[in-house]
Formats: sequence, structure tokens, C-alpha cells
Amino acid sequence: MNKRGLLLVFSGPSGVGKGTVLKEYLKKHPDTAFSVSATTRKPREGEVHGQHYFFLTREKFDRLIENDGLLEHAQFAGNCYGTPKEAVEKNLEKGIDVVLEIEVQGALQVKEKCPDALLVFVMPPSFEELRRRLTGRGTEDEETVRRRLSNAGREMEAAKQYDYIVVNQTVEDAADQLEQIVCAAKHTAKYLREFIDEVEYDAETCCK
Repeated sequence: MNKRGLLLVFSGPSGVGKGTVLKEYLKKHPDTAFSVSATTRKPREGEVHGQHYFFLTREKFDRLIENDGLLEHAQFAGNCYGTPKEAVEKNLEKGIDVVLEIEVQGALQVKEKCPDALLVFVMPPSFEELRRRLTGRGTEDEETVRRRLSNAGREMEAAKQYDYIVVNQTVEDAADQLEQIVCAAKHTAKYLREFIDEVEYDAETCCK
């Protein structure tokens, strides 16, 4: 079977619950590695370097870009974010699946660099439900919610460029959808091409 892990890229608009869905999936699949992103922003209260993010200076971040050390990178609200390449590649080579939870811009960069990556976009059951979830948080003012909804509309346009869509009606159901997608992806001829080549070679050798 394929000895290389699967690179899973997970995206969705703010408030859709992608982080919660991913946590539910990872509980069932603890052997899957979660990729920790690098950022130039300052740590928030309770955040731990290397666990939540790798907190880097702008100089170190730029050096990673120059040395092709990032799978993807983007800038939001004046801060840079990116996915360190080395740890991802090491896990994939060991046969460990790796999950990236990143924005659309970065996801499409990963798809360009890693055509075998599996892109999954999380959608709300409806736009009205997304609005309800954002306002229900009670942590953001009306203008922030309006801005997030506007961004969500643009992000959902890009969902057509992803491989699969997960609709988050409930966390449990969405995590099950993700599990089925990963299972299906691991049974494609594309993913199992090395295994097919091995069996084909054995067949040719046996019949000589």
C-alpha cells in the first residue's frame, strides 16, 4: 500500500466551526499530525510557542520564504502566516497523514505546490445559519460580524476550487463526512499508484 501520508488541507469561513470539526476528527484519528503554522504576530494570552503557533520575527519569517521553507504564506491584518515545510514533509515521508487548517489563499498555494494534497472546504448549512452563529458568539460588534460575513461570501466562491465540501450541520456529522472523504481519497488509483505498480511488477516477474 502507499507508504506516504495524505496531506489534508482544511478551510472554511470564520464562524463555520471548522476548528471544532477538525478537533472531533483528530480525536478519532490521533495518529494524524496537525501542522502548526508560523506567524509574525504577537502571542495572545494562553498561547504557547510551538503548540498554537511558531511565533517568529519578521526577519526570520522572511528568511523562511527566501529559503523555500514554507509550503504557503499569506498576510492578514498586517501579520504574516505560513506553513513550515520541513515538519510536514518529514511526517508525510513517514506515512503519517498531515492536516493543515489554513485560509483559502494559502490552500490554493499548497495545491499548486503539492498536487496530491486533498483540499476540503467547510460550508454552513445556509448563509443565514452562518450569520446566526457569528452573532450568537456575542464576542464581536455588528461591524466585525458584517465584515466577517462579507469575507465569508468571497471565501465560499473559492470553494469550487476545492476537492470536497463538508456541510457543518452538526459537528459529529461533519466529522463523519470528513472521515468518509479521507477514506475515499486513500482508495483512489492516484493515491495507490505505487501499490498498483508494485503488484503489476510482481505479476510481470511471475509470468516471465
